[in-house]
Amino acid sequence: MEIKNVTVAGGGVLGSQIALQSAYKGFNATIWLRSEGSIERAKPKLERLRGIYKSTLEAMKTDPSAYCRGLAPSPDTPPEKLDELIAQVDRAFDSIKLTTDLTEAFQDADIVVEAIAEVIDEKDAFYTSIKGILPERTILCTNSSTLLPSAMMGFTGREDRFLALHFANNIWKNNTAEVMGTPKTSKESYQAVVEFAKAIGMIPLELEKEQPGYLLNSMLVPFLNSAEALLANGVADVETIDKAWMLGTGAPLGPFRILDIVGLTTAYNIVAASPAAQEPDSTAARIAKMLKQRIDEGKTGINAGEGFYKYTNS
Repeated sequence: MEIKNVTVAGGGVLGSQIALQSAYKGFNATIWLRSEGSIERAKPKLERLRGIYKSTLEAMKTDPSAYCRGLAPSPDTPPEKLDELIAQVDRAFDSIKLTTDLTEAFQDADIVVEAIAEVIDEKDAFYTSIKGILPERTILCTNSSTLLPSAMMGFTGREDRFLALHFANNIWKNNTAEVMGTPKTSKESYQAVVEFAKAIGMIPLELEKEQPGYLLNSMLVPFLNSAEALLANGVADVETIDKAWMLGTGAPLGPFRILDIVGLTTAYNIVAASPAAQEPDSTAARIAKMLKQRIDEGKTGINAGEGFYKYTNS
């Protein structure tokens, strides 16, 4: 099937990225948000991303190391082509529709990427709300970080056209898209999503069976949990834990910088849903309490200007 109209449900860290990247690659992109307040919170995220896209493309004119796979065809893209792509960023930004109206958002969608909170009851309510609006042809994807699509497919009313499409953060440079179906996902829907991922500049990573955490988060979440446990149990402070990882491995970022990029709300939702977090004296419960305190203070990560670290121009 031909995919042209893309609707992203949720304008958070990844929702905003998916929408802008889709528009940048020539798709009609719409973001559905729950409220006018959510729209106002999404706007600065999109503006920040526009600035990153344009400054990165500008830097590529003189610095090949600035190259991002999701933005340009190659590191040696000529300056005149980069100028065209910079203009393309502005057109993409201006073209994105933001709406709270379910019918407006979903009635013409060819593909929907759900990027709402990592809470299964919220996903149930969302999928139920759009069942009667989606066209028969629409493929429905979840960008869930940890939940299996088979745990949600019964909510959708289209089990053969439902699967997971999970993006890494900073998709313009970390341009992977994990594609994971359920036993009931049709081959046609799976392949259409693979082709869509390619069309928006991603490298599809095709999973052959369901796996909690998929590929990336099966490795990343335990790593971040280990760092959170060290902090919650008072073993060392944020900077020291990050320094240990960066100096010991040569990694450019420590776990708490990564958590700020991921967003503390997502990290909290994952740990709070774990059975261990229900035990008040457990490490998981201490981690959840630590994250919730920062979230309540508005320190949700890089998009808020502060998480575990403070940021400027974010």
